[in-house]
Amino acid sequence: MHSNDAQLLVLTVLAESAAHGYAINAAIEQLTGERLGPGSLYGALTRLEARGLIEPDDPEEGGRARTMRITDAGREALRAQLTQLARISSVGLRALGEATT
Repeated sequence: MHSNDAQLLVLTVLAESAAHGYAINAAIEQLTGERLGPGSLYGALTRLEARGLIEPDDPEEGGRARTMRITDAGREALRAQLTQLARISSVGLRALGEATT
């Protein structure tokens, strides 16, 4: 899975509620039918946190078991990405419909 895909999935899961890595991955598995590998998951969490799109729910927590939450900037970034994907999906599905009729 591409790192941008992993980041999009993590933001999508965290948009609903704060969660730690294992719970994020379980929610991703429910959504997609696949789990992210540890490198993909924790790499996405690290990149998203560095960009200010997610943050620790409790700054006193440490390690991989930290509960993370989406920031306002993360919500804006997620909304923009999903809006763009919806436009692309709509055009692609419409083109497929025209090609099969």
